Amino acid sequence: MIGIVDYGMGNLHSVSKAMERIGLPYVISEDLEVLKTTDGLLLPGVGAFPDAMDILNTTGKAEFLRQWVADGKPLMGICLGMQLLFEESEEHRQTKGLGLLPGKVVKFQGQSADGTPYKVPHMGWNQLHFHQQHPLLNDVEQGYVYFVHSYVVQTEDTQILLATSDYHQDVPAVVGRGSVVGTQFHPEKSSVVGMDLLANFGQLVEKGVKLHD
Repeated sequence: MIGIVDYGMGNLHSVSKAMERIGLPYVISEDLEVLKTTDGLLLPGVGAFPDAMDILNTTGKAEFLRQWVADGKPLMGICLGMQLLFEESEEHRQTKGLGLLPGKVVKFQGQSADGTPYKVPHMGWNQLHFHQQHPLLNDVEQGYVYFVHSYVVQTEDTQILLATSDYHQDVPAVVGRGSVVGTQFHPEKSSVVGMDLLANFGQLVEKGVKLHD
């Protein structure tokens, strides 16, 4: 059973519909006692980083998620949920994240190195480029997935970069270490590629496989 963490800032409807399409059992809950009974967690997210962390901190969910990962249980962040896995963000103000992965979240510059302006947010379909073998990516095509974000992860730890995309810079698209993984794009809106990736997460949860050493 996969728990979808409800903290008031996730696209729960589309995520739950994706789970139904691929036949994965799930429960949506804000209740930590309910979430404790599940085998893996999805942390979706839409909105601003500081607002999300305020909610996670005040409801006890931040510490719950840290302990969940410390216990080696699978956690997958989606979009803002992926960004929350990192140490801090500069969105609106400096805000500490969950600190489960090394790195910070910064705004797209809106201007290339040669001075050419580009649109922010990064919105629409973009191609994945895989950098490491990983069970989450098994039999997943290096195809196009759907992004909507104005802020991007920066990390010096290339070992956690499972896949990137290109939007005037390398964009961390799939990250992972230990029992933690995340996607900057929306797998639930990313057609076959996204469904295959979610299905792989479900299989890993079911088998109790550790995601990445």
